[in-house]
Amino acid sequence: MTVLIELLQAGWNGLLEYLSAHVITCLVPALFIAGAIAAFVSQAAILKYFGAKAKKPISYSVASVSGAVLAVCSCTVLPLFAGIFKRGAGLGPAIAFLFSGPAINVLAIVYSAKLLGYDIGIARIIGAIVFSIVIGLIMAFIYRKDISKTEVDVFSNLENDQNAKSIWQQVAFIGTLIGILVFAASQNWIVMGIFFIILGIILWRWFKKGEIVQWLKETLHFTRLIIPWLLLGVFIAGILTYLIPQEWVVDYVGGNTLSGNFIASIFGAVMYFATLTEVPIIRAFMDLGMGKGPALALLLAGPSLSLPAMITLSRIMGVKKTATYLGLVIIMATVTGLIFGFITG
Repeated sequence: MTVLIELLQAGWNGLLEYLSAHVITCLVPALFIAGAIAAFVSQAAILKYFGAKAKKPISYSVASVSGAVLAVCSCTVLPLFAGIFKRGAGLGPAIAFLFSGPAINVLAIVYSAKLLGYDIGIARIIGAIVFSIVIGLIMAFIYRKDISKTEVDVFSNLENDQNAKSIWQQVAFIGTLIGILVFAASQNWIVMGIFFIILGIILWRWFKKGEIVQWLKETLHFTRLIIPWLLLGVFIAGILTYLIPQEWVVDYVGGNTLSGNFIASIFGAVMYFATLTEVPIIRAFMDLGMGKGPALALLLAGPSLSLPAMITLSRIMGVKKTATYLGLVIIMATVTGLIFGFITG
């Protein structure tokens, strides 16, 4: 009974520390940014670039960053992948979207940089984009004979949202929200207040009441979808910090070794992480002595893969393609973690 109380206390302490340090200045602004992207950026315009008539440089480029634009989270990437793959996107761009989607959504970018360090946050962005393109191209090359020669471009008929704001209005609006996030995180309240005034002017001049309500609804949707699981992840991370002997972490993933990065990649690929829960768990492992290289390897391998995801993917594109995708993710995450560890070491 004493052990159980101590475990619960460790989880509660981790939760309190997280709530006091990260929610108000980091996660809340990021949720409003995700809601703005979902409400005002035309998803139809983005999905058109996955069509069979799109040029490869364009389709792969869009696929590799569409997670940030479409605000895709790990719970929605698999059905979206199935949809674009079955509807003519092609294996390569679909795989690029599958990998990058959960890894570079705006919440993942902000939260990783805030909790794990800006070097790991930037490495996650770059790694996710490069991984997605390289893995997509390799998969398309290996299975080029399986790609239909008569692909139908079903995306060309997608209609853009007639109520979507112009590009410069979207940039100004979302850029202002990012400014609030950045200066709130740095606790520069004067500059943050200036950005709030700019936000008020933008909402008054450019947005109707119904559009603002839609933005708030999308933000609430992300809040309900993410916050419960995220707080659970933080609570579990607190328990892990108490439960796992520090020497275990140091011995297996403490240094920047090939085996350490490989173990972290395997762990990330097999374990299931709900949206963003991998970040506090990795933070807990780093506090116990996990090296930066293995931390990045786990971070790159984790969001798009898990045992349930692999089972689902095998039903969508077959066991052989799923196994190839899994192997490529593990190999690239291991190598990238090793290189990153040497650079930051």
